[in-house]
Amino acid sequence: MVGTKAPPSLLYMVKQVELVVRSRLDELVRPAGITALQYTSLTVLQRHDGLSAAQLARDSFVTAQSVADLVRSLENRGLVRRERNPRNRRELLILLTEEGRELLARFAEPVRDLEERMISDLTPHQADQLRQALSKAWHALS
Repeated sequence: MVGTKAPPSLLYMVKQVELVVRSRLDELVRPAGITALQYTSLTVLQRHDGLSAAQLARDSFVTAQSVADLVRSLENRGLVRRERNPRNRRELLILLTEEGRELLARFAEPVRDLEERMISDLTPHQADQLRQALSKAWHALS
């Protein structure tokens, strides 16, 4: 039809949400001297402490090259530490420090508020459906 615009693609909309979330998260954690990507990596370690750099890169959505710089920066700040894997002495595991846990605790409520703001126009059922749909979309492409 002439004059009828097609709605934006889902890929475009997902990217828009990702960009605005990252921007808001960057604003939120900037006072702590970290980035949204660093914060995301810390939350990954909070859920699965003691990951290899490769595992952390995959779970944090960054490249293996990027994770090396990211971990070095977090280690210099005292938020993570590296130690040898007792089962594979050639591998270093990345672990949260107490300071890293404290930083995550300090930002838990503001980050939760950001998420609540994002879904504020959704019913609890719609928010649950969104979470499930995003999980299924992720699994379909993984």
